[in-house]
Order: sequence, then C-alpha cells, then structure tokens
Amino acid sequence: MLKLTAIFVGAIFSILPYTAQSQKATVTYSTHTISKQDKTDSALAAMLKPYTENLNNYLHTVIGFSTRGLFKKQPESGLGNFMADCIREITSQKYERSVDIACINYGSIKSFIPKGDIMIEDIYTVIPFDNVIVLQEIKGNVLLQLLNKIAERGGLPISGIKMQIKNKQAENILINDKSLDENALYIIATNDYMANGGDGCNMLKNLPTINKGYLFRDAVIEYIQQTSKKGKTIDWKIQGRITYAN
Repeated sequence: MLKLTAIFVGAIFSILPYTAQSQKATVTYSTHTISKQDKTDSALAAMLKPYTENLNNYLHTVIGFSTRGLFKKQPESGLGNFMADCIREITSQKYERSVDIACINYGSIKSFIPKGDIMIEDIYTVIPFDNVIVLQEIKGNVLLQLLNKIAERGGLPISGIKMQIKNKQAENILINDKSLDENALYIIATNDYMANGGDGCNMLKNLPTINKGYLFRDAVIEYIQQTSKKGKTIDWKIQGRITYAN
C-alpha cells in the first residue's frame, strides 16, 4: 500500500492510503487537527525550503513605484481607473487590436496599492483571483445595457468611457469623447468573470469573445513593468469618468 499525505494550508491535513487493486484505486482518508504540540517535519521543511525562498524572492521583486496610495471607491477611484487602463492597454497589445473601452467588476479588486515601491506581492494581494482578460465585440445598444448596470451598481472601474448616473441609469455617455452610438460596434476589454455574466452582466454572455488565457493579474504586473522601463511612476487619480448628475 502506498500512503499519500495531502497537505493543506490550514488547521487540518489528510492522510490518504492508496491501494491498487486490479488497476482500480481505493481511497480512504482520516483527518488530523494540527496543534502547537505537533513537531515540524524537518525533512519536509528542508524539501520545501528552496521553493519557499524562490517564491519569496519573486513576490518581493520591486516592479514599479506609486507616487500615492491607490484605493478603490465608488463611483470612481484612482485604483479602479488604473486597473481599467491596465487591462485596456495590455489587452490591446496581447490581442493586437485597438480596444475602445474596458470595464472590470468592483469585486475583482480586493486591496490597495500603497505609496512607494510596488512589489509583485502587492498585486497578488490586490488581485487574488485567477481571472483572465478577454476581448469582446459589443454593439452600442448592448453597451448601453452594460452602462445602465454599472450605474445601477453605483459605478465600476472603466476606461475610455465617461458617464453620469441619475436614478440608477447611465446618462451623458461619451465613448472616447464621442457620444455613444447605439448602432456602432465597439471593442471592449474585460475579465472572464464579467464576460460570463458575473455581477448581473448577462448582456455580455453571448457576445463574440476572444480569450487567450492571459491572467488579469499578469496584465497589471506587465503594465507596471512597462511603465517603469519608460522611467515613469504610477500616478492615477479620479478623473470624472463616473459622476452623479445633479
């Protein structure tokens, strides 16, 4: 019998005896609550050490500098604007297409970017989910539905769009400084969560979509690295992309 130990981060691990019987696997398990009295497995710790060190070195790599703390807030925030601009630019590069607009869900941003050096670890904290960036073709009338949903939810991170919210509806909409054309076709960058109808965005589910499997988090990291190579810092502010109408 081969005994496999499955290790989980948390308070419990499982011991899984594995038995091969006529090419069929029989699996049983038991649990063991981890306490302070348990001793460290020195052999396992030694095996994991080089991986842990490499991971720590990677996560603490400085990739850029932020001149201010970036925080998320509705209807608009510097952090939200930055994230939306990141996904728009990198999607354009990766898909070799001109991208008109970008939008991401508010819940995909889980923390903030502090003032000062930006480490890869900071971006993992801000974007813990493995969402990927996708490209969609959206007609103006469907885009209006999306913008009304954004207004209903109190604002989401957007790029290439300017709008006002009144009675939970989108008004005075500009797409790259031009009035929204309900008959026009626009190219939008977003993440797979929204593209699959997340956060009530069902209008996006059946749109023509291109997905190359590129992580949203990696897009932000790459954008910061590109900005740093140009000798620039991260300095995003509220720009009046979403405001409330009087």
